[in-house]
Formats: sequence, structure tokens, C-alpha cells
Amino acid sequence: QVRTGLARMERVVRERMTTQDVEAITPQTLINIRPVVASIKEFFGTSQLSQFMDQTNPLSGLTHKRRLSALGPGGLSRERAGFEVRDVHPSHYGRMCPIETPEGPNIGLIGSLASYGRVNAFGFVETPYRKVVDGVVTDQVDFLTADEEDRFVIAQANAPLTDENTYAEDRVLVRRRGGEIDYVPGTDIDYMDVSPRQMVSVATAMIPFLEHDDANRALMGSNMMRQAVPLIKAEAPLVGTGMEYRCAVDAGDVIKAEKDGVVQEVSADYVTVANDDGTYNTYRVAKFSRSNQGTSFNQKVVVDEGARVITGQVLADGPSTDEGEMALGKN
Repeated sequence: QVRTGLARMERVVRERMTTQDVEAITPQTLINIRPVVASIKEFFGTSQLSQFMDQTNPLSGLTHKRRLSALGPGGLSRERAGFEVRDVHPSHYGRMCPIETPEGPNIGLIGSLASYGRVNAFGFVETPYRKVVDGVVTDQVDFLTADEEDRFVIAQANAPLTDENTYAEDRVLVRRRGGEIDYVPGTDIDYMDVSPRQMVSVATAMIPFLEHDDANRALMGSNMMRQAVPLIKAEAPLVGTGMEYRCAVDAGDVIKAEKDGVVQEVSADYVTVANDDGTYNTYRVAKFSRSNQGTSFNQKVVVDEGARVITGQVLADGPSTDEGEMALGKN
């Protein structure tokens, strides 16, 4: 969008340079920023990909920000997209969740970024793998795109390892080019998955015992978690997957300590922390504001005066969080 705006501005500048007197010319007379402003406003105001954020609960907001779409300008249309485009593909592994997608006309066209996926400088989605050297699993993590991954033999994250970080079994289950699976000796392996949940999205990774669920029901579960309204008294799940804390914190609806320190003052609408470096931080707490969906956005302080806090510790819970853990329902 910015590029098209700047291209228009360049054209205007070139035209004005040819028509105006070289002696009297100034940057102010040449440059008109209206095309740039107009193209940015047009994108945020009218683009199909500029959407009103789903704020029903913290998970719905996080998932909305991580959405991948094949629709919109330069993309497909629902009517033209056939089965091949919508289907799960081996290159989705670790990049796009095979489970979380809408039911209905958009199935397979709108997806969700996988838990550890990231978009690189060229716009391709990469996923992390642990490097394996001569059968020894190292701590080096490399991010690979789908075409790079095709050149390597990759083991599962749950392949049993010895104390020396070598493979415990003589033959290890791996995958090769195009999703083919095989059993090979540990010394033939190039990479290993970093975690069993790297193939699924954040919402799907919050389903306990996902491997025992039918894919269709897991899809419904992932989608319905986004529809949970915040409760007056949130309860963290008794059975979780370990994703709850990170998910709540990364959604940005909780307040975190910026530095190590001691809680100086606690009130309903602010927390003051005396940092170890002698500075003070006052964190404002949002009280009963309205979310985009009309649900209550309310933060509650969870630390006491005099409590010691470390960097990144949760000071105040947001909606649907309990002690910094995602808490969408009741036990």
C-alpha cells in the first residue's frame, strides 16, 4: 500500500519538476503527501483484509492477529477456489494449522499461523528445527521455509533420546521430501522438530489430549474457544497443555512488570512498582471498559503491596485470565 502511494507521489514530483522553474523550486512545492496518506487510509478503511478486531476474549484477539487468508486483493475468490487449494498440504507442517479453519464457504481459505511459525523478510513462513549432527541432537535451532525443508530428513519431536542426546532406537521414524515417511538410522537425520505442538495453532494447542480427538471435532473446539465470553470469576483449567500462560501474556490483555522490583502501592486502577534500579513504574489498570464485541474488558490486580516481582511477571489479570493463565470456562 505504501509502495503504491509513494509511486504516485514520485509521478507527481516528476511532473512538477518538468513544469516549474528550477531556480524557484523548493521541496514544499514539489512534494505532495496526499497520495501516500490516501493509499494508507484506503487500506485501513476499505480493504477486505482490514478487519474489526475480534475481542470476545484474549484468545480470539490473539488468533485474529495470527490469521492467514487466501482471499482479498491479489488472492482467490470463494467461488473460484477448488478442493486442491483448500486441502491440507505437506508444506503446511509447522507453518499453518491443519485443524483451525472456518466451517462453511471459507474452509481451507482462511487459516491460522502455527505455534512457532514466523514470516521471514521475503514474506515466506518459516518453522524452527533442531539441527542434528552425526546422530547427535544439538541446541542449534534453524528456521526453514517449505522449499528448504524438502532437502532434509527430519525426525519427530517425540523421538526418544539418550542422555547423550543421541537417538535411543536403531531406526527412527522420519519424513522426507513431500511428506513421505520412512525409518532410518539416527546418523542419517539432518533435523528434528522442536515440539509436538509446532504443527498446530495456539488455539488448537490448548486442547488437552488433542491426539485422541477426531479432526472435525478438534476444529470445532478450536473455533468455539474464541466464542467464550469473559466470566466474573475466571478459573484456570485443572487440566491444561502448558500453553495457557504464554497465550494469555502474548495476547497482551494482562499487565506485566517491565523491570525487577518491589510493589510499592496497589489500587483498583493502578499499581506502582519500585524498581531495583531506583526508578518507579506506575501501571494503569483498565476498569470495565467495552470491548469491540460489547464484552467487559476489566483488569484486576493480582499482586500485594510489598511483593517482590520479576521482569515479565503478571501484575494484573485481564478478562478470561486467572493468575496470568488463560481461563475461558469453569472447571
